[in-house]
Amino acid sequence: MSSSSSNLPPVRVRFAPSPTGLTHLGSARTALYNYLLAHNTGGQFILRFEDTDSKRYDPQAEDDLIDSLHWLGLQWDEGPDVGGPHAPYRQSERKAIYQEYAQQLIAQGDAFYCFCTPQELDAARKEQLKNKENPHYPGTCRQLSPEEAQARVDAGESHVVRFKMPKAGSTTVVDYLRGEITFQNENLDDTILIKSNGLAVYHLAAMVDDHLMGITHVFRGEEWVSTFPLHVRIYAAFGWQQPTWVHLSLFLKPEGKGKMSKRATEEMKQLTGKSIFVQDMEAIGYLPEAVVNWIALMGWSYDGETEFFTLEDLVEKFSIDKLNPSSAAINFKKLDHFNGLHIRSLTIEDLAQRIKPFFVSAGYQPDDETLIEIAPLIQPRLVTLDEAPTWAGFFFETEVKPEAADLIPKGLDAAQSLDAAQRARDLIATLPDFSHETAEQPMRDLAEELGIKVGQLFGVLRIALTAQQVSPPLLESMQIIGRDTVLQRLDQASSLLEKMA
Repeated sequence: MSSSSSNLPPVRVRFAPSPTGLTHLGSARTALYNYLLAHNTGGQFILRFEDTDSKRYDPQAEDDLIDSLHWLGLQWDEGPDVGGPHAPYRQSERKAIYQEYAQQLIAQGDAFYCFCTPQELDAARKEQLKNKENPHYPGTCRQLSPEEAQARVDAGESHVVRFKMPKAGSTTVVDYLRGEITFQNENLDDTILIKSNGLAVYHLAAMVDDHLMGITHVFRGEEWVSTFPLHVRIYAAFGWQQPTWVHLSLFLKPEGKGKMSKRATEEMKQLTGKSIFVQDMEAIGYLPEAVVNWIALMGWSYDGETEFFTLEDLVEKFSIDKLNPSSAAINFKKLDHFNGLHIRSLTIEDLAQRIKPFFVSAGYQPDDETLIEIAPLIQPRLVTLDEAPTWAGFFFETEVKPEAADLIPKGLDAAQSLDAAQRARDLIATLPDFSHETAEQPMRDLAEELGIKVGQLFGVLRIALTAQQVSPPLLESMQIIGRDTVLQRLDQASSLLEKMA
């Protein structure tokens, strides 16, 4: 374990997503910061599913989330899949616990039963809007006596449980990044804690779970600041010690204006092929190491200069003191930059295995031996792994099909290009061995003998052998293709040029 840069005792932190959709970058970053702080301090990182929103719950979202976090290299100490001393780790399985704590709040006068119907609340809301007031609970059931309220509950009348917020004065809360934030109590609502179906909402369930699971630091998005006073008040009503609250910066659209929404995400994916969903990152060809590096720096920095980090580096250097509350625009050019850096840091064997699925998806049948030969040639050139077949698919083609016109470089005519292809073929056929070291000087000498530039000769050969304007280094590529295939492809190119000469 590394020495702590946070100067904190071991923390207990949790990532508690609502499994209602695919895992996106914002969730991934929250999970990452929890993981980093836990490992930096020698603490524990807990995964908990807040699945009480039965209408929006998607069981596939749980699988996607676990797969996404594992892909990023994150593992947790306690959770639904690994168990732990505070199980169960799904809120849907903890209903009785929340009921018990809701009853405690009612008994001590900090919560109350509400019997208002949806129609009554809707009518009140319309009247408030008509009077240019912010919609809020009108307080109808706040003053019911405990005896009357209990009698109505016992009679089976439909009800919810609401938290009783103070109506005078103010509530001051403390965010680790923003300091003190003061809210006027007259603007705070009596929020529902238990729905009419008996299930707790986030506001109660998360507070109870965080307390019972010993959570010391709560990382969550800036969008929770508006309900921050409610959560602080719930903690205070139970007499519990508050955790350290850390509200992270928002992610903005790439242009820097407006929060990333589901609709904006879909539009961006259609227009640019980019996505903020973790599962898409893998398919596009990003390395998990690069995504981790990128999102870590979208709200945190080490020294303002260092930008390349492995997960191990981040664990060692992470500190909540260096988090930044300012919103961060999603910059895919920066991700491309990091992806290139991390691709170039891979071993050849590792890179070869990582590009293999992309060749398979492109319809090739790559063998490991050839991939290991190819990997060092394309490693300096790749931005994303899915570019590998575009760069190097010709190695696995039984036949390449160049355009005849492309076989004639600028400054040469068809006859000169044909002569160059044929003379190069004769030279290659007689080389003592077929290494790029052996071929290079004779090829350069041939260009001089033909009275053309080396680049022109290599241009004819590149199109003939790869059918691509741009390729990995030519002579090294020829060595991998093999002498027999090179001769065959040059013969094919000569046939095309003969028809034009």
